[in-house]
Amino acid sequence: MNKRSLMKCTAAFAFSLIAVTPVWAAETPPTLAGAKVIQAEEAKKLLDGGVPFYDTRVAAEYAEKTIKGAHSLVYRERSAKSADFDASQDQFDLTKLPANKAAPVVFFCNAGTCWRSYKAAAVAVKAGHTQVHWFRGGMPEWTAKGLPTQ
Repeated sequence: MNKRSLMKCTAAFAFSLIAVTPVWAAETPPTLAGAKVIQAEEAKKLLDGGVPFYDTRVAAEYAEKTIKGAHSLVYRERSAKSADFDASQDQFDLTKLPANKAAPVVFFCNAGTCWRSYKAAAVAVKAGHTQVHWFRGGMPEWTAKGLPTQ
């Protein structure tokens, strides 16, 4: 193999590594102004008390497994995965939330780098909902605790 061929192969290999290396999304912030961040134990108490839970993941994920009694309310995101996201780029149907903006609500998704529930909670707070709970640990935390799913 001559030097030129070796350089082409090296460049192609380097490009292939870049092309298949996943882009790591940022973790969601640990807090959200105007919303209460909750863990599985408190989430279970709220669920048992009749507080509506909203699974903001895509329909296929909801259909596969969700928190028992949760409603599907997909947050369709096109905005950046950052705390200063532009909600106008996204789609989220606030009319599916209780008309009484003082009623408690809980949003969840897949935790970690899943920003859907963070964004849904932020949008609900901005729309005037005053008892917004963000279950940051979402499905991974819920299932790790062996809590009921459907």
